[in-house]
Amino acid sequence: MQIITLTGKIDTDGHLRLDVPTSFASGDVEVEITIHPIRTEQDSAATYDFSDLAGTLRWQGDPVVAQRNLRDEW
Repeated sequence: MQIITLTGKIDTDGHLRLDVPTSFASGDVEVEITIHPIRTEQDSAATYDFSDLAGTLRWQGDPVVAQRNLRDEW
């Protein structure tokens, strides 16, 4: 197994093209790709994108009770 960290650029068509030299012999390999957008100062002025938190937040308590409490406040 080899872990490689690269910085790439997505073109206007939405494609990320990679040319990665490896030390492996020719043959089939399994490739895993995780894409993290690089944030700039201009991006920080925009609204926060919560999609990177998907699956990481844990709800504590009963969601139905919490929803009913919110409705009672209205």
